[in-house]
Amino acid sequence: MHHISNMNRFFCIANAILPIFCVVSAGMFPVGLYYALIESPADYQQGDTVRIMYVHVPAAWGAMICYLTMAMASAVFLIYNQPLANLAARAAAPIGAGFTLIVLVTGSFWGQPVWGTGWVWDARLTSVLILFFLYLGYIALANAFEDPDRGGRAGAVLALVGAINLPIIKFSVDWWNTLHQSSSLWRIRGPSIVPEMLLPLLLMGCAYFSLFVVMMILRLRGLYAGRLLRQMRIAAASR
Repeated sequence: MHHISNMNRFFCIANAILPIFCVVSAGMFPVGLYYALIESPADYQQGDTVRIMYVHVPAAWGAMICYLTMAMASAVFLIYNQPLANLAARAAAPIGAGFTLIVLVTGSFWGQPVWGTGWVWDARLTSVLILFFLYLGYIALANAFEDPDRGGRAGAVLALVGAINLPIIKFSVDWWNTLHQSSSLWRIRGPSIVPEMLLPLLLMGCAYFSLFVVMMILRLRGLYAGRLLRQMRIAAASR
């Protein structure tokens, strides 16, 4: 764990892969949107409204990946007291909150023509709203203490407790009778979505994931620089 979490080694790797993911993200978004808005067919029931899916669904994947990253980093920080894990959890939280907000807003736009309302207290929608509040709660707790490590531990506990919401989000449409449709992609028998729609969905998923990696590295850089400045101020004050 010490080998993996060495700051200098980590940022050497992160700085090397950052340009790659910048190029991938910048290229995937226009290509994915082109296929989503122009090449993909309209749905036989929803018409062109279904194109919201290509922004909504990958954002939902990103929100889940961000929270899983935050929860895993929080666990590592609590168990091994690794500063890099604390920084990773802090870096992931605002990104995940942004992705979750996109999910809620685009879901409301999608629900209005399909369900006749922009919001219902559906199990999937409610659990995603809880996910958004968990992100905000973590951010508030992590920044509520002058000592970043103390705030990180408080936020880490909330992140781990809130991780129970992830399987609820995933399986809510199977456990309860909800308006939200079941998964068309992650199925044992294979995707039920047609290839013409699957391609732009996967392209947009790759674009969101690449953007997540880019923002994580940039935020980790900023948080690490802030940590170094704080240590320098403490050292200067103690002289």
